Amino acid sequence: MDIATTLIAIGVLLLAGMLADEIGHRTRLPRVTLLILCGLAAGPAFLDLLPESLTELYDTLAVLALSMVAFLLGGKLSKAHLKNSGQAVTTVSASAVVATAVIVFAGLWLMGFAPELSLVLAALATATDPAATNDVIRQYRARGPFTTILSGIVALDDVWGILIFAFCLMGAQALAGVDGAGLLGHAVWEIAGSLALGAVVGLPAGYLSGRLQPGDPTLAEALGIVFLTAGLALWLELSFLLAGIACGAMVVNTGRHHSRPFHEIEHIEWPFMIFFFVLAGAALQPALLLKLGLLGGGYILLRLAGRLAGGWLGGRFARNAGTKKSSLYGLSLLPQAGVALGMALVAAEALPHYRNEILTVAIGSTIVFEVLGPAATRLALDLAGETGKAAEDGEEA
Repeated sequence: MDIATTLIAIGVLLLAGMLADEIGHRTRLPRVTLLILCGLAAGPAFLDLLPESLTELYDTLAVLALSMVAFLLGGKLSKAHLKNSGQAVTTVSASAVVATAVIVFAGLWLMGFAPELSLVLAALATATDPAATNDVIRQYRARGPFTTILSGIVALDDVWGILIFAFCLMGAQALAGVDGAGLLGHAVWEIAGSLALGAVVGLPAGYLSGRLQPGDPTLAEALGIVFLTAGLALWLELSFLLAGIACGAMVVNTGRHHSRPFHEIEHIEWPFMIFFFVLAGAALQPALLLKLGLLGGGYILLRLAGRLAGGWLGGRFARNAGTKKSSLYGLSLLPQAGVALGMALVAAEALPHYRNEILTVAIGSTIVFEVLGPAATRLALDLAGETGKAAEDGEEA
């Protein structure tokens, strides 16, 4: 009976994904938001319709979906794109991360919260949700210089975020009288090891892709590259997101048919994304919104201010970023999910006396930013004139 109910649920979710895609096109609502709301309604918080046998697969499906997203993001980091917009990507992403951390820390500290708690929450605020941002870009067929830079920013955010988190958690532990000296070394190992792993897998994969036999690489070949990278990263306790991005970047810059593996992944990615976003919505606990209070409300407003200020500053100083569009970068970087929750779990373990505050703010704010963030990203792309018909008209002009 478990198999039957699981298969029925899978079928219903795939059809719901098709419906969300159609509603999104007709209403201009991001399908990511619709899927998360669908999962929230079907989850334990409301109707509780999803079988346990399916919800237990969430962690596995999340890795499968996000590893494909990471590989596709890495594919945006080609030599041509880096030559044209690499400086802008680095400047805007670093500015957004630093400004967000500084504004959230300063704001919470001035509001009277403990400096160690403020430091940890400031680090969590720097994380984004690459899956949501990337899907909004794909749904609205966004293309242009703003979109190119945004894709690169999302790919780099995790690197800056891990470093900022390590420094902030070290500072928080020092203020709390706990030794956190090993955190920086672990962060450096996670970043360097993940990038090295992606390069080690991606270099031969890029060279052999399309050379073993004529024609397009097969879907099995492309998925094999992605899942092998993710599996090795998890086994070595590295970041499978960073490893996937590095692998994708290596393939796109060394592959004979460099774009074809990415097209193969794009063909199969959407069903996995449906499961990921619906089950992510089902895992949300809206009751936590009532417990956020002053700390949670301040965190949400300060993160919004930090993103907007950091994106604007980075856009003003970066070459080729388009100063007229600089205010839109922060607006497009609001989605926040898995990476922030992972950081929150680590921080809660390191500072157990702040466990409830950290987890409540992390999970509660995720509900807000996952529901509203994709719509903000879509608005930014619209205002930049790079979605659908607007992007086509811009190319023709």
